[in-house]
Amino acid sequence: MTTTEQIIFEIIAADIQARPAQVAAAVGLLDDGCTVPFVARYRKEVTGGLDDTQLRLLEERLGYLRELEKRREVILGSIRDQGKLTPELEAKIVAADTKQGLEDLYLPYRPKRRTLAAIAREAGLEPLALKLFENPGLDPETEAVAFVSPEKNVPDVKAALNGARDILAEKMSEDSVLLADMRAWLWNEGAMTSRVVEGMEETGAKFRDYFDYREPIARMPSHRALAAFRGQAEGVLTLGLEVDAERPDQPVERTAAYFNVGTQRRPADAWLWQCCRWTWRVKLRASLEAEVFDRLREAAEGAAIDVFGTNLRDLLLAAPAGHKRVLGLDPGIRTGVKTAAIDETGKLLATAVVFPFGSNERRSDAVATIARLIRQHRLTLVSIGNGTASRETVEFVEEVKRLHPGLDFTHVVVSEAGASVYSASELAAAEFPDLDVSYRGAVSIARRLQDPLAELVKIEPKAIGVGQYQHDVDQQKLAHRLDAVVEDCVNAVGVDVNTASSALLCRVAGLSPARANAIVSFRSANGAFRTRRDLLAVPRLGAKTFEQAAGFLRIPDGDDPLDASAVHPEAYPVVLRILKKTGLDIKALIGNAAVLRSLHARDFVDEHFGIPTVTDILGELLKPGRDPRPEFRTAKFADGIKEMKDLQPGMVLEGVVTNVAAFGAFVDVGVHQDGLVHISHLADRRVSDPRDVVKVGDIVKVRVLEVDLARQRISLSMRSEGARRQAPAARRDTRSAAPSQGAMAAAFAKLRR
Repeated sequence: MTTTEQIIFEIIAADIQARPAQVAAAVGLLDDGCTVPFVARYRKEVTGGLDDTQLRLLEERLGYLRELEKRREVILGSIRDQGKLTPELEAKIVAADTKQGLEDLYLPYRPKRRTLAAIAREAGLEPLALKLFENPGLDPETEAVAFVSPEKNVPDVKAALNGARDILAEKMSEDSVLLADMRAWLWNEGAMTSRVVEGMEETGAKFRDYFDYREPIARMPSHRALAAFRGQAEGVLTLGLEVDAERPDQPVERTAAYFNVGTQRRPADAWLWQCCRWTWRVKLRASLEAEVFDRLREAAEGAAIDVFGTNLRDLLLAAPAGHKRVLGLDPGIRTGVKTAAIDETGKLLATAVVFPFGSNERRSDAVATIARLIRQHRLTLVSIGNGTASRETVEFVEEVKRLHPGLDFTHVVVSEAGASVYSASELAAAEFPDLDVSYRGAVSIARRLQDPLAELVKIEPKAIGVGQYQHDVDQQKLAHRLDAVVEDCVNAVGVDVNTASSALLCRVAGLSPARANAIVSFRSANGAFRTRRDLLAVPRLGAKTFEQAAGFLRIPDGDDPLDASAVHPEAYPVVLRILKKTGLDIKALIGNAAVLRSLHARDFVDEHFGIPTVTDILGELLKPGRDPRPEFRTAKFADGIKEMKDLQPGMVLEGVVTNVAAFGAFVDVGVHQDGLVHISHLADRRVSDPRDVVKVGDIVKVRVLEVDLARQRISLSMRSEGARRQAPAARRDTRSAAPSQGAMAAAFAKLRR
């Protein structure tokens, strides 16, 4: 291990609250081609029990720090080639622990275009600049006389002093300590200001909360920062950075104080002060404002990506209905309700389109068709998409049940977000080449009730619509984070290798899309896999891939009961020792709580498998293949509440959380428009993060506070009636009111659409 690697491991260890040895072990596994889910689940002894969250952060920080080291070597080489690398400078560069700090040190040595300072140096003015800077007791005009030279384009004293000023301004603006100090000061003390661009008041009305706005940068929530940046991008707002409107020269004073200028009334102090002013106005202000805003944007994007990732995780790990026969309904008024019946494995059985919202004759035909499909295919669940006409479709399905009391089924409203994206995808076309696009959405709606995870992985995560300003963030970072969330969720649940689609299989640790397709093709040609070892016969699926994937692939009805569990095949010898000690066969041991709870993990430890792995094995034998997702249950929307106009303040309703943002949670109460439970109304106690109270998919009781039909806004509360409203989470420094709860709701609802 090199000194550089040791330093990297120590930095990461502090970041993830682990020991450097744990980090070194994990990095070794990842560099060897191991995946995060595999390392987290099956290499606990090696890493000391690092979990997937720690490993994801480790992976991210490792990439950053390795890039930092590569850049450090490039910079050292560049300065060394210039012949300017001193031992002191090299020590500073080696000690730099951020990319920004490294670039600050490199700034004076970075190859530049021909600047005003460079022109002044060519004119021989650098000695004048250094003389006045180092000895402010000299008179600038007197000293400048000797540097006047029309031949060098320095016609007079003023030109000489201006050239010297340009040289000093460049020198001051490249001081790494000053840059770091000013950056930190502007972040901690600065405020973002926003003004409406003249003539854009009407066009940019959605940003009216920011037409005359000011808020401290360090305390600015992510959603407001991203809204302001979007307003700027759309040409509606101009953004600025200020510290104290009453003291506009503060940055100049801070720059002057750093260089000890203007404190002793020396002859050159006034001129040097003007150099500091010039440095701020021309060299520092725009660049530092951009850097501070970049930091704010990066922090806001990070928070937004965290929100999206958390919401996506909750949605993917929502309770599955399981192996039930389902009728999926994709509501539509003009084009009709598309229906698709699927069996327990998700196989399509039948499709139809019904028109329940036309004439009585058409409605009767629709009732008869739905009843026939349910009866003929023995369907027990009806899954209804929550888009346009969903409440009318719910009423129609309730009428079917009322007119055909012999049918035993339950209807559930599910999110149809992304169903249209799936319908038009290459994956859907390959899965249903002869099925009309309009019916594929109904299939997706049915399947996502059976198993949300298995169906939603077919859709690009960004299309699922549980993000906050998702189009305003770094798309590469967002995609990387969401892919990691999907991978972690899929591997936490496990995958039935004999029924999973290629879209689901390719999310299993170690399986690429090509290998997933190879498994599906092999399964189609040779029938169901009987054991995990059969996977080794799949083309291009070698020992390394098998090692990474096998523990997450399940065979529920195979030859070996262990293949239906999360016990990795490499650990089957441990199970054999357990069987030998208990004198039971595997079928008698699995689920035998009395026997398994009497065993001690330490009795089965060997040189390969320690207590963590053996403990996991005993847990799996107790409940093999246990699903970490919650039990399936549904929300019941209030009878007679179909549209916003049916809502009244004070009503208590049951609803489903559809999205969680930094400022609150959106809840579907069955009226086509989600209501907002502002963070101040999420609980009787103070809430700093809405995700501490609710998550996507939760079924909650809410009370209607306000209904604004004109602006399509619904305000809800989860606080007990009569509870005192909590104080704002933080005092805000604004010239105009901060964005209202309703404005945020409208903006976010539009964003979701």
